[in-house]
Amino acid sequence: MDNNPEVKEQKRIGLFMVVAMWIVFLVLLTAFFEGVMDRQTNPNQNLSTQYGANGIREVELQRNRYGHYVTDGTINGQQVVFMLDTGATGVAVPEHIAQQLQLKRGAVMQLQTANGVAIGYAAVLDSVAIDGIEMHEVNAVINPNDDTDVVLLGMSFLKKIEFTQRGNTLILRQLPQW
Repeated sequence: MDNNPEVKEQKRIGLFMVVAMWIVFLVLLTAFFEGVMDRQTNPNQNLSTQYGANGIREVELQRNRYGHYVTDGTINGQQVVFMLDTGATGVAVPEHIAQQLQLKRGAVMQLQTANGVAIGYAAVLDSVAIDGIEMHEVNAVINPNDDTDVVLLGMSFLKKIEFTQRGNTLILRQLPQW
């Protein structure tokens, strides 16, 4: 056994370097897989609107790994994440997101949700957009019972959009009159 203090110090430094390397490796691996999981949950983070000669705007969305259409968008010019929900009457904004967007609570409303009856508040959104497709004065509800980070994009927005599903792709079209 070597009791040389210099050798012990070198071994200690070597051990420290190995541990530090593993920590850096695990941090990088975690960051990589978080990015992969984020892209699987929301594969529509970088959209590109197609503009037709006749004024039609078109956006293609890919279905996520859970079978939903999730995409980045904006409410009143501020970034949000939408999940398209044709079963929702309006746009449903979780209360914590509504506060970040500085939305004003309107009349109290009774909501019929998948989890039963709940109370919400009426709101009108100045603008709602998915890339180049934008609507103004969109009816919404502020939902104080929803703690998710996703806004449900319901029919108060979608009824003015033509949409076609082909396989795992949903094509949204906004006609010029809207």
